[in-house]
Amino acid sequence: MVSSIVVQYTDLLRVSTYDLWIRLRELLRSQGLDPDRTIVVDLLQEGPDHEDGQVISDDGRVYRFTLFYDQAAEHGARSAYLHNWTDITESWRTGSLATRTADAFAWKSEPTESS
Repeated sequence: MVSSIVVQYTDLLRVSTYDLWIRLRELLRSQGLDPDRTIVVDLLQEGPDHEDGQVISDDGRVYRFTLFYDQAAEHGARSAYLHNWTDITESWRTGSLATRTADAFAWKSEPTESS
C-alpha cells in the first residue's frame, strides 16, 4: 500500500497554490520533468534552510535532491533552488526510502479509473 505522504505530496505538487509547490514545479520543469506526471516520494525538512526530496519521473527515473530556501522569510520559497540533483535510479533500492519508493512505483503503474 502506498504511503499517504506519496499521495498527498504528489497531489500538492500538481495542484497546490503555495509558493513552495509552485516553485518546485518550476524547478522540476527546468530538470526536464513534467510535474503533472512526476511522483513525489518524499520532501522532508532537514534544517532551517533546506528540505531533502526524492521524486520519480514519468519515465521511471528516480532523483534525489536538496531544496534550499529561506524558510523564515514570508516568500522565501519563491527563490528556492535545487542542489545535489542526483539520479539514483540504479541505487534507490538500498536507500532509506526503498520501501516507499517501491510502493510509489506500484502506485504509479496502477491503472486509473475513467468516469
